[in-house]
Order: sequence, then C-alpha cells, then structure tokens
Amino acid sequence: MNKFEARKTLSQIETIRKRMIEIALIKGFTSKESILLSQELDLLLNKYEINKSLQ
Repeated sequence: MNKFEARKTLSQIETIRKRMIEIALIKGFTSKESILLSQELDLLLNKYEINKSLQ
C-alpha cells in the first residue's frame, strides 16, 4: 500500500467511524445499519493494518 492508498483508507475509516457513531446514537447501537457500518469499519481497519505490517 503506497502513501496515497494509506491516506485514502484512513480517510474512509474516519468517514465510516463518524457515520457509524451518528447512526448508533439515532437508531441504536444494535440497529442493522450500525452493525453493517461496524463491519465495514472492521474490514477497512484490517485492510489498513495488514498492509501496514507488510511494509
């Protein structure tokens, strides 16, 4: 993962994290949308960590 891709992934992580928190506060932490966003966030975090460790 080059620096551009890393920055892009970090930006996506931050965007999804903020949206997840907003939705969780409105619809609840166990709402379907909150859980889907949480799973998407997990995937992005895993992607970032794996690529970071390979460098």
